[in-house]
Amino acid sequence: MMRVLLVLLLSVLPAWVWADDCPDQARTQVSTLATQIAQWDDSYHRLGHSPVSDELYDQARQRLAQWRRCAPTPTTASDNPLASSRGILPHPFAHTGLEKLLDEKAIGAWLETRQDVWIQPKVDGVAVTLVYRQGRLSQVISRGDGVMGHDWSASARKIPGIVQQLPDPIDLVLQGELYWRLADHVQSISGGLGARSKVAGLMNRKHLNDTDAAGIGLFVWAWPAGPAAFNEHLANLAHWGFTDTQRYTQPINNSIEATHWRAYWYNHPLPFASDGVVLHQAQRPPAERWHVTAPYWAIAWKYPVTKALALVRNVQFKIGRTGRITPLLELEPIRLDDRQISRVSVGSLKRWQALDIRPGDQVSISLAGQVIPRLDEVILRSTTREDLSVPDPGKFHALSCWQLDPGCEEQLLARLTWLSSNQGLALPHIGGETWNVLIQAGLIAGLLDWLTLDAEELANIDGFGDRSRARILESLHSARQRPFTQWLKALGVPPSARNNLESDWQTLVARDTQAWQAIDGIGPGRAAQLSAFFRDPHVQALADTLRVAGIEGF
Repeated sequence: MMRVLLVLLLSVLPAWVWADDCPDQARTQVSTLATQIAQWDDSYHRLGHSPVSDELYDQARQRLAQWRRCAPTPTTASDNPLASSRGILPHPFAHTGLEKLLDEKAIGAWLETRQDVWIQPKVDGVAVTLVYRQGRLSQVISRGDGVMGHDWSASARKIPGIVQQLPDPIDLVLQGELYWRLADHVQSISGGLGARSKVAGLMNRKHLNDTDAAGIGLFVWAWPAGPAAFNEHLANLAHWGFTDTQRYTQPINNSIEATHWRAYWYNHPLPFASDGVVLHQAQRPPAERWHVTAPYWAIAWKYPVTKALALVRNVQFKIGRTGRITPLLELEPIRLDDRQISRVSVGSLKRWQALDIRPGDQVSISLAGQVIPRLDEVILRSTTREDLSVPDPGKFHALSCWQLDPGCEEQLLARLTWLSSNQGLALPHIGGETWNVLIQAGLIAGLLDWLTLDAEELANIDGFGDRSRARILESLHSARQRPFTQWLKALGVPPSARNNLESDWQTLVARDTQAWQAIDGIGPGRAAQLSAFFRDPHVQALADTLRVAGIEGF
């Protein structure tokens, strides 16, 4: 079963899918998105290659439909995903599409009006029609556009997984999925592994060798002219040798049972990749009346998405304590694994420069360890490349921004936040927000200006109550009792073995690079960093301030 039209799905999208009724990109990028989707359709259906995952493709189509609704534009071409895959052989019966429902509630509503329903894994492969004449395989036709496909008979006759001779001399037409065999494949752990593309690529070759043919299996999911009784349907298929269908088909009565089998097949070993489940109603119209569009008697329920298609609102550049510049993407809020995500880190300035992400771009987001949002790749670039103010990496490093100089606001705030954290002086009740308030109030312009703050100065700050001011002042005063090594860490000394720093300032500042490197466990790079730190004039000025303040070791 392959990608199908999403018209019915789009009419019931939940409100949270779209943060704005009509974002700017709906007016400026709708044609670009439509062109990209058309290219994906051609690659997927005609060439057998998936440039993007099904879940990202579905989300892109949802977004395109939404943008077209809120910013209508004339369309000059048919929006048929299967158009370019049309072949020259007619199918005896049309391959129907599948509407995709989103959640258990929608599944429950669908089931309320139906009886005698069966559920199967939605096998991730390539759809075919199999035609038997007098019990012998006569023709295998690729899905194509659902009405006309290509002749895959020659390759199909080499595939052991396809029954070549039925035990009964009958005429028969079946529809099913050619899949790549996988041993004990757990979809929730391993994903699709590109199995569908592999089969499509092999079947599109002129010659299929025996080794590759042996790796292909068949799952029959439709007997168009079969009996209405589904038990009889399954028993006959098993008798003819199509045992997968009976093994992986279960009757259900409600959404609870549907949810159970969806979760079971998602988390338990199967011999094929699958991307969801399909629910079939046994009662169907005559096959002669089937159409390519989604039928009323079957629906799909995909597995939880592992990737989300996110629209970039803005790009920010955060400067950390050591001067590291981290680009952050502000996103139109999206949901992934029941989490709402509105921003994600690019990781490094170098990676951002390579990807060149700008507002309006669309990117793929996943969860690392099922918790942390992770940027995977750029899926579609906006045609408008907005200019961004990018910090100069040459101006920020481990020894920059000890004062509130122009452009140093972020790094100084990061230094102060580190200083009061558990990695530094462990000052209770003081974090980045408190430091920011003090900076904005004009009370801090350098890393150690807070040492001389008093109650009168704090009293002039709006937003601090008497209790808050007392706690902050007490916490700041407690810093004076912290030991020398803790102060060094708070200032940001490069990491070193603890016993290498248990001395006093004068001893440490007297060491040059060679002296540091002579100490066991310190290599050339770290020795250079330590020497540069203790000899930096700004750091030495901080040490003088601490000496005057009576801090131990300085």
